[in-house]
Amino acid sequence: MQYSKKHYIIFFIIKVLSYIPFWALYVISDIMYYPLYYIIRYRRKIVRKNLTESFPEKNLHEIISIEKKFYHFFMDMVLESGKLATISPDEIMKRMKFSNIKMTNDLLDHGKSVDYFMGHYCNWEWMTSIGLWIKDDVVCAQVYHKLINPTFDGIIKQMRERMGNICVEMRETARFVANMASQNKPCMVALIADQSPKRRQIKHYVKFLNHTVPVLVGPEKIAKHFGHIPVFVNARRVKRGYYECVFTPLHDNPSSLPDYELSDIYFKHLEDEIRRQPECYLWTHNRFKYAEY
Repeated sequence: MQYSKKHYIIFFIIKVLSYIPFWALYVISDIMYYPLYYIIRYRRKIVRKNLTESFPEKNLHEIISIEKKFYHFFMDMVLESGKLATISPDEIMKRMKFSNIKMTNDLLDHGKSVDYFMGHYCNWEWMTSIGLWIKDDVVCAQVYHKLINPTFDGIIKQMRERMGNICVEMRETARFVANMASQNKPCMVALIADQSPKRRQIKHYVKFLNHTVPVLVGPEKIAKHFGHIPVFVNARRVKRGYYECVFTPLHDNPSSLPDYELSDIYFKHLEDEIRRQPECYLWTHNRFKYAEY
């Protein structure tokens, strides 16, 4: 792929910064938290609104406590994500662990393809290292939403694909999966499935964090149509710079489920996960803009 001069310059800067050791990275994060939260006040109105509406049982003191923890985590995650430019496979495997990966590899051994249903939770950028844990002969794909800016789109793809995965644009997902199926090749597809659909694409609503929200149904359709095994990626932040993921099968035969039930099951798992460590969810997005109350 041919990259522009601007691409190389920006990526070079990111690579240089990514060599900063983790201990220094977190010192920078602690310093940057204060202007981000108190001066720039980055999307604080949206964050406060999302938290207050999602947790009506919590008082203002509890909401603000989660809010501050979130901004600390958010700053950590942004800086951690930059490390993808240079971090070694051995290092990221120590920091982002997938504890019961044998289940996935066993399914792949038996010719089954696996769809990982994830959310914007913990460090989802580091989850692109999943390819390091999967059998070498299996294609690992991560579905992503193409950025408008081609320079940053190219940089994000380059960083996400360093660990052996391939990036598949969201609108090309069905074509990619169909191609794998036509070759009888099992594959692993990672889907961040908690994004909001465009208004004209709304087909289904779920109860999620005290809201009734429209959801993308594409991930469910892929799993059901192609007979993939849907697996929820249950992530937790162990401590700064260390995460662990556990896989939970959502259903062993999704094609037998009524329409949209798989989506309901996924969002129930995601909500349970968020309630355990609410500061690790991405609260800066206006995720409930089309919610029905």
